[in-house]
Amino acid sequence: MTASRELECSLAQRWGVVAGMDEVGRGALAGPVAVGVALVGADAPAVPDGLTDSKALSPRRREALVEPIQSWVLASCVAYASAAEIDRWGIVCALRLAGRRALAGVAAKGHAPGGVLLDGSHDWLSTPDGLCAADGPDYPDCGVLPVHTQVKADASCAVVAAASVLAKVARDRLMREAEDPGYGWASNKGYGSAAHAQAIARLGVSDFHRRTWRMPQARTK
Repeated sequence: MTASRELECSLAQRWGVVAGMDEVGRGALAGPVAVGVALVGADAPAVPDGLTDSKALSPRRREALVEPIQSWVLASCVAYASAAEIDRWGIVCALRLAGRRALAGVAAKGHAPGGVLLDGSHDWLSTPDGLCAADGPDYPDCGVLPVHTQVKADASCAVVAAASVLAKVARDRLMREAEDPGYGWASNKGYGSAAHAQAIARLGVSDFHRRTWRMPQARTK
């Protein structure tokens, strides 16, 4: 079922341009976390047919939606925080860093949203009160934006679904193209599959892994 525009159009009445945002790769053992952002206004054309949460789509369908999404939105960007940055700063700071890099990416194209519609129940994009520069990475300056969180927005809200698909396609491509001595990035995308666990047991942990994370143990008979 194609995602709805009801919530984003309601927010657009206050914000003008709405930025839908979603992350991909948060739970992976290796590779970066990716954050996609897509911008639309209330007057956007019809939603691309079949647009919904990237996890509900086949790889082929996600790839086929990229061009229609890019034609539908005002602007979009996918940005990353590396495994090393996740290890250094923690996953929440890494999500914030990637999200702000994505917002900086659309700003470089001449677009600025009035607010962000964020998938989930936790606002990881905004800087917590009292957090100083010494407490985290050097975030791009994106100003102070209102953030509206919505559980399962990647399935129910079209602009967040668009961000989800773009981020998933981009990160999957990055993992497929990464140098791979035998971990199976093309198939597991850095997540903790049984084959990935066996490769870690055989090869050890690489620089592409999140070294501060608990790695799975290969099952033995």
